[in-house]
Amino acid sequence: MTATSAATAASGVVSAASDARGITIVRVFDAPRELVFDAWTKPEHFVTWFGEHGSEIPLEKCEMDPRPGGAWKATMYHGPERIEIPFSGEFREVEPPNKVSLTLVDPGDPTGPNVELLTAVLRDLGDGRTEMTFTQTGNLPADEYSRAMRGMLIFLDRLADHFAALRQS
Repeated sequence: MTATSAATAASGVVSAASDARGITIVRVFDAPRELVFDAWTKPEHFVTWFGEHGSEIPLEKCEMDPRPGGAWKATMYHGPERIEIPFSGEFREVEPPNKVSLTLVDPGDPTGPNVELLTAVLRDLGDGRTEMTFTQTGNLPADEYSRAMRGMLIFLDRLADHFAALRQS
C-alpha cells in the first residue's frame, strides 16, 4: 500500500494508505466506542459528518436500519448549487459496539453504479478514546482509491469535529 503524508498525528490519524484494492485508515477519536459506533448507525450522528465540506445531508433525507441485511440511504446536497447525490446500501455486519460493515452504492459514478464495502472496526482504548480501523474495498480504479482516501480523511475530520461539539454541549 502507498501511505499518504496528508494526515498528521495531531489529527488523530495513525495511518492512511491506498492501493489498487482499496483504502485503510487507522484513526483515534476522543470519543467512547459506543458513540463512534452510533456515528455509523444513527442518522442524527451520520448526517453531521458523512460528506466533504460544503455538503449537507438533511436529517429527513437519511434512513438507517442497522442490522445485517438492513437498508440505509442518504441524499447529500453538495456545493452552492446543491447538487443532489443519492447514496444507498445495505448493512452487512453489525456488532455493537465493535464493528459495522455496510455497502455503499454510488449511482452517480461516471463508470456506472459502483458498490463499495465500508468497514469500521472499533477498539476501546480505555480512556474515553477509540481507535477505528476503516477499510473501503470494491471495484474502483486504483487512482480513484487514492481520491477516495483523501475524501474519507475529510469525512473523518468532520466526525472528530462532531465529537468535539458534543463534548462542549
